[in-house]
Amino acid sequence: MTSSHPARIPQDEPMTVVVDLGPAAHGVLPVLDLHGPLDTTRIEAALDSIAARRPGTPTRRPVLETHSPGHHTLRLAPDAPDDFPLGRLADLLTHPVTAGAPPTRRTAATPLQRELLADADTRPGTGAQVEQMAWSWDGPFDQERFTAAWQSVVDCESVLRTAFDSGPEPGIVVHDRVEAEVVRLPHGTAHWHDLLEDDRRRGIDPRRPGPLRITVLGGGPAMFATAPPLRVVLTYHPALLDSWSVRLLLREFYRAYLAGGRLPGGERRPDMGDYVQWLADQDTAPAREFWARDARCSALIPGPSGLRAVGGRAPDSTGHGCFRIRLTPEETTRLAVWAASWGATESTVLQAVWALLLYRLGRAEGTAPVRFSTTVSGRGILLDGIERLPGALCNPLPLTVAVDPDAPLSGLLGALRDRAVDTAAYEWVSAGQIRAWTKDALAPADSLLAFENRPPVPDALTSSLAALGVHVEPPEPLSARTGFPLALVAHHDEAGGLALTVSYDRARLADATEALAYGALLLRELPHRAGELTTVAEALALLSGMNPGTGALPGSGGAGDEAVGPAALEVLRPATRPGAGTVAVLQAPGVTGSFYDRLARAYPGPEELVLLRPAPGGAPARHRALGSRTRAGRNVTLGGFTGDGVTAYEIARLVADRGGRPRVVVLPGGTADPGGLARMLAAAARRAA
Repeated sequence: MTSSHPARIPQDEPMTVVVDLGPAAHGVLPVLDLHGPLDTTRIEAALDSIAARRPGTPTRRPVLETHSPGHHTLRLAPDAPDDFPLGRLADLLTHPVTAGAPPTRRTAATPLQRELLADADTRPGTGAQVEQMAWSWDGPFDQERFTAAWQSVVDCESVLRTAFDSGPEPGIVVHDRVEAEVVRLPHGTAHWHDLLEDDRRRGIDPRRPGPLRITVLGGGPAMFATAPPLRVVLTYHPALLDSWSVRLLLREFYRAYLAGGRLPGGERRPDMGDYVQWLADQDTAPAREFWARDARCSALIPGPSGLRAVGGRAPDSTGHGCFRIRLTPEETTRLAVWAASWGATESTVLQAVWALLLYRLGRAEGTAPVRFSTTVSGRGILLDGIERLPGALCNPLPLTVAVDPDAPLSGLLGALRDRAVDTAAYEWVSAGQIRAWTKDALAPADSLLAFENRPPVPDALTSSLAALGVHVEPPEPLSARTGFPLALVAHHDEAGGLALTVSYDRARLADATEALAYGALLLRELPHRAGELTTVAEALALLSGMNPGTGALPGSGGAGDEAVGPAALEVLRPATRPGAGTVAVLQAPGVTGSFYDRLARAYPGPEELVLLRPAPGGAPARHRALGSRTRAGRNVTLGGFTGDGVTAYEIARLVADRGGRPRVVVLPGGTADPGGLARMLAAAARRAA
C-alpha cells in the first residue's frame, strides 16, 4: 500500500477488527482480520497517525488481503517492530468519527512553517516563540458559553488541533481531540502588564496540540451589563497561525457564541492539508527564475545597506523594545489620497519611507540599494476558499530597491508598486527557498516591514452581539518579537488611524524609536510637500534632524525634538471651558485605541484630555510634548496604570519645576473600565484645581 498524500478516514463505515497475534515462538507474524465495509484510505490514515506518533517506524506498509467485500486481512511487514501498537491500530480502524472530531492524521509541513519553527527553536525562553492580541468584551459574559464556543471552534478547525512532530523533517500532526485552553483570571489576581509578560514567557509548545491560548482577565461564572469590561488575550504560535488566522477564528467564535456555544457545520475545508497539496502541485521553475533575476539585479549595485547604524553605538542593554505612533484618521486619509494620486497604496508609501530611513541610517551616498523584508498575506493564490483558511501563510519576502537622491520620488514609488505586483505571483515561496535557489545571493534582511490587512467582522455578527448587550472591538496586536533585529507593523485602528508599532531587540540595536518617529514625520509631511517634481533628495532633507550617530533624539530644542515631540501627544477631548487645565493619560502597552476613545466620551470634567504615548527620551520627551500646558499656574493631572507611576512622577516633577500644579493618579493594572477611570481622573483634577 502506498499513499501520495495523507488520507482521511471515511466517516460512516462501521468495522470490527480481530487481532491474531499467532504463536510468537514459531515466528508467525501478527495479522488483523477486518470485518465490515472497508475503504483503504481508512487504513492509510490510521498508519499515518501511528507513524506521526512513533518517529522511526518502518515505512513499509502492511499487506492487505481481500477475502470478500466484508472480510479483509492485514498482515504486518516482516520488519515491523515487536512493539508495534496493534491495539492502537485496531482503535483507529474502529473509531466512530463525527464530523466535528476527525481522526489523527499527518501532513507535511510547508517550507515556511519549517523555517518559522526553526527560528523559534533558536530562541527558547525569550517569549519570542509566541505572538499576542488583546481585545475587550463589554457587557454580559457567560463563562460556560464562552468556553463551549471556543471548544466548538477547536472541534471544527483542524489547525487548532495541530502540532509538529519531532522528525528530522518536521511534519504536522492533526489530533483527534484537543481541549480548548481557556484561562480565566478574576480582577485583582494580576496586573495587566504582568499578565501579558507572564503569558508571553509561558510560551506555547508547537510540538503539543493546540497553538492558541485564550486568557480572560475579569468576570465570573456570569457577568451582567453593569460589570466592567473584560480583557482577553489571544496567544498563538506563529509557525501554525498568523494574525489573519486569529481574526478568522475570532469570527467563528462569535458565530458559536451567538449559537449558544455550538458552531454550526462540520470541519472546515479547505484546510492546511489541502494547501500543502496545492503547494506540491506548483511548478517552481518560474519562481526560481524570478528570484534569480532579482539576485542578478541586486548584484549590479554593491553592498546593500541595512540597519548597520541604527543607534550608531554598541547595544548596551538586553530585552525587547516596543514603541508605537499613531497617525490621526485625518492624516491617514490624506496619506491614502496622496498615494492614490501616484497609483500607489499606503503600503507602497510606507515601503518608500522605510527605504529612505534605511538609506539615511546607513549613511549612504549617491545611488545605493537598501534591503529589507516585507510580508505578503500568502492568500493571493488560486485556491478556492484560501482567504478563509486559518494557518501560517503570512510570509516575509526579501526586497531590494535602489535609492537615487537625484531621481524623482514618484520613480521610487513606482518601482516599489511594480515590485509588489511582480512578487504577488510568488507569495507562496518562502525566504529559505529563495536563499537556496540563489545560493544565498539574497541574504536575509535585518528589518521587517508588515502592513496588516484584516478580515472584517461582518456587521451581522456585531449587531447580533449588540442585541445581547455585548460590545466587542477588533483585537489589537501586541509587540511582535520576530527573528529580525527590527520589525515595523502598520495597521488601521478602529477609528481609521494608521498605527505604527516598532519592535526591536535591545541586545542587537541600541535604539529604534527615533527611526519610527521620523518615519511618522515623513508620512505626515509628504502629502503636504511632495509633488510631481520632488526628488528623493528633497524627501531625505526632511530627515536632516536625524542623528544616526546616537540613535536618540538630538539635544533639547533641536529640530528633532520639534519633529518628534507632537507625535507623542494626542488630544482625546478638548477642554469645555477656558483655563480648565489638562488631564494627561500615559498610554499603556496592550490597551487599545478604542479604550481611550471610550475614556474620552465618559470623562465628566471640563479639562482637556490628552494621551501621552511612549517617546524617545522618556519622561523629558513626554514633558516637552505637553508644551505650554505645563506653564506656571496651569493644572496638570497625570494618570496611568501600575508600572507607569515612575514615569508619571518624573513628568510631574518637571511640571512643578516650571511652576505648574501637577497631580499623579496611578491605577491598578487590572482596571479595565473606562468610565471608572474617567471618574477617578476627574475627581483628582478637581482636587488639584
